[in-house]
Amino acid sequence: MQKQSKVSLLEFIQKHATIGTWEYDVELDSVHWSSETKKIHEVSVDFEPKVESGISFYRIGYSRTTITKLFTNCIEKHEDFDIELEIVTPLGINKWVRVIGMPIIENYKCCKVQGLFQDIDEKTKNSIALNFKEKQLRQTFESALIGMAIIDLEGNWINVNRSLCKTFGYSTEELMSLSFTDITHPEDLKKGYKSRFDMINGKLDDYETEKRFLDKKGDTIWTQLSTSIVRDDNGQPLHFVAQISDISQIKKSSNKVNQLLKTTENQNKRLLNFAHIVSHNLRSHYANLDMLLDIVKIDLPETTENEVFPLILEAVNNLGETVENLNEVASINIKTDNIIESLNLSDYLNKAKKSIAAIILDSKSIIEIDVNKDLQILGIPAYLDSIILNFLTNAIKYKKPNEPAKIDISTDITDKKIVLKIKDNGQGIDLEKYGEKLFGMYKTFHRHEDSRGLGLFITKNQVEAIGGKIEVKSKVNEGTTFYIHLNKYE
Repeated sequence: MQKQSKVSLLEFIQKHATIGTWEYDVELDSVHWSSETKKIHEVSVDFEPKVESGISFYRIGYSRTTITKLFTNCIEKHEDFDIELEIVTPLGINKWVRVIGMPIIENYKCCKVQGLFQDIDEKTKNSIALNFKEKQLRQTFESALIGMAIIDLEGNWINVNRSLCKTFGYSTEELMSLSFTDITHPEDLKKGYKSRFDMINGKLDDYETEKRFLDKKGDTIWTQLSTSIVRDDNGQPLHFVAQISDISQIKKSSNKVNQLLKTTENQNKRLLNFAHIVSHNLRSHYANLDMLLDIVKIDLPETTENEVFPLILEAVNNLGETVENLNEVASINIKTDNIIESLNLSDYLNKAKKSIAAIILDSKSIIEIDVNKDLQILGIPAYLDSIILNFLTNAIKYKKPNEPAKIDISTDITDKKIVLKIKDNGQGIDLEKYGEKLFGMYKTFHRHEDSRGLGLFITKNQVEAIGGKIEVKSKVNEGTTFYIHLNKYE
């Protein structure tokens, strides 16, 4: 009864621990497998193993070569063995097993080999998969372009990657000899202090902040620090994982942009004040000229019959209108759409022609305007005045020597745009040489005593301010055509 009880216990252990037994009788050259061993091999209960057939279950290569050597040494050299190898079942399934063998010695000879056979397939495959994932994580950690570190709860490095060492200029050994606090900028030592304690206490899982560090040379490194906490299965904190991105260049660029914005704001304020002063002073001069002309009309009426007087009168009147427009420009706020209005293009072209009538007469220039009298565009009066006057005066200024300027003005109309074409027969511009600089500030392309390099720069900005753009075609000694794209009034 006691023997049967022991046998039942052994079978119970074999079944539930997935452990079988095996035995080889050297003298009889016979092999015995327990039922659990046969089950692990996935053979029937009446299967009768041989040494050769038993070894043939092992996967060709390392597993088969190793078990053959260990089994032989066990018999010949009386050596125990305990190893994990792969077998291939009759169904073609690879399975990891643990094989244990022990020689039984009589008269200095091995008479039997007894052993255990355990199914460890699931455990081994899980371990292999886990090792693979850990290897991947290690490679990802080490190869990441962003600085990464594992830090203990006291702020000491557990591991750092190459990118982090490169960011701070240390070797791995040098950085590992320091603590997280050692390389933190003194003014940022307390930054994130509360968040770290909140993570340890379970109030936070992670936090992110900008933080300054010091590199090996003592230079400040601005970083984006992202930190998370790792806990065990019971929720107890183990360590921190930190990602540290160097944002020093972004920070410098941001500061530079902010400084430029501040400078631009100050410049805009000064320009606005300048515009107010200019408009006020010009208004005074215009009023003075207008008053003098009225005196001339009364006291010297015969002078008004001179052919030049009407031109002076027209020029002064246009000056007065320009001053009024300039006064409006001085009070323009950032939202230019509030002051854009419908303007008659033909009226502005003819008005500009009259404004420079004296220049046209003196230079013997010819200006022909072929524009529909009802054509309306969207713009700012002062800007449109300035745009047209600048193109016309430039065409006259840069005419061919000893040859009058001929300027043709026409339009092309699309669904939403009016393209104003201003074509001249002047000196032309070498666009291959100067094309990219054509509308730059203080850029001049001809030797002329009045050239300051501001006209086209200002004109381009005025055109863009009313939603347009400028294109140009030109050939040296043949002339230039400007295409001014303007928004059509619907």
